[in-house]
Amino acid sequence: MELHITLDDRRDLTGSLYRQLRDAVLDGRLRGGEAVPPTRELARRLAVSRGTVSVAYDRLAAEGYLTARVGAGTFVRESAAPAPSRHAPAA
Repeated sequence: MELHITLDDRRDLTGSLYRQLRDAVLDGRLRGGEAVPPTRELARRLAVSRGTVSVAYDRLAAEGYLTARVGAGTFVRESAAPAPSRHAPAA
């Protein structure tokens, strides 16, 4: 999996990482069942702490985007949460 992540705003690394990964799932760039990089590897590639990546992954898992399998890794959930509506409901 080749995923382009840019952390320009160094003040909110976790939030930026979370949003970019969530958007990748919602846009279909990350598909159900696809593995995401291990926290250590992604942290090393982005030059951030492992905790930054872990918190973003934990939040994505809590919201139904990722699932972790002990000994196997972290994956995009097959039934990842649907994209939120970008438009207000019709009145």
